[in-house]
Amino acid sequence: MPRVAGFVLTVGVEEEFLLIDDAGRLSLRGPDVVHAAKEPEVAVQLELGRCQVESATGVCESAGELLGQLRELRGRLAKEAGRSGLRVMASGTPVFAQETPPEITPTTRYRRMAEQFRAIARTGTACGCHVHVAVPDREAGVVVSNHVRPWLPALLGLTANSAFCDGQDTRYSSWRHILWSRWPSAGPPPVFVSLDHYETIVDGMLRAGAMLDRGMLYWDIRLSERQPTLETRVADVAVTAEAAALLGIVVRGLVGTALDDLDRPPLSLSQEVLRANLWRVARDGAGGSCLHPVTGRLVPVHAQLTELVDRIRPALRATGDVDFVLEALAKLRETGDGAQRQRAAFAKRKLLGDVVDSLILR
Repeated sequence: MPRVAGFVLTVGVEEEFLLIDDAGRLSLRGPDVVHAAKEPEVAVQLELGRCQVESATGVCESAGELLGQLRELRGRLAKEAGRSGLRVMASGTPVFAQETPPEITPTTRYRRMAEQFRAIARTGTACGCHVHVAVPDREAGVVVSNHVRPWLPALLGLTANSAFCDGQDTRYSSWRHILWSRWPSAGPPPVFVSLDHYETIVDGMLRAGAMLDRGMLYWDIRLSERQPTLETRVADVAVTAEAAALLGIVVRGLVGTALDDLDRPPLSLSQEVLRANLWRVARDGAGGSCLHPVTGRLVPVHAQLTELVDRIRPALRATGDVDFVLEALAKLRETGDGAQRQRAAFAKRKLLGDVVDSLILR
């Protein structure tokens, strides 16, 4: 069983998807597909929009186990959607334009969100990928967050997968990131002095009405309220299960490295520069450049990913993940990120339908 500093370092991944009809338009039958796909051992659930579905792996200890569960869950959703004449699309944003904003899933909480946050909740449908990694306690979790935080742009570059939205090329790689940043509780977290500091900020956001509840804390890294984990939420939903597994294992390596470095100060990076760096990667994806968190110089994202893997290699070695990560990163360089693959699909015939077809779960 993999361990870092005597602690069992498990990982799980949540993925959000769009439900579409044969024409590529968003379908409102997400609740029906979720209900049909549910089994006691399978975590499939509703999202804010009726056009969205979410799956979640169980607690995983190896890259192989994580990848296997991701493939199984994607296949189950595709099968159940197909029975209703629908398809499931792995894209951070809808490819085709919609005549009207997607409907909100009719639960009490989601209706309250729609009332409180108005057009933010009713426009800008977006699908992300969330990675949960176990931490010993919440105190350690906020310190780990400080250490992982400077590498958020590199993690976004791994899965940038929302080039097209509402019928056009946005000229961004992760338009989802731009849309999601509109939520008042979203974005990179600050550096925390302590767990009390974390809780004070969350309490202030709740009192200001920027969140209805703690589940609406949408920072790119946050403490989970349901599991003893640190949740990284910066990424688009990945175009493939392999890319999602790569993200999960790299995040686990970052957390493992941070747990080994709890007594060392994290890299110093201001909130303003970090937000600017995230914007740049959202624009250019894995094929672009971003500021190095140590030197402050512009470097290619792929070079930064290579350095990141070198930094976390001891943690990857401890969990047996080195070969998996190196092979998956080589594949990413070969095929490009999701946004590059979307544009390659479009370039052949200039048809949005080809983009959609390249993103369908099978």
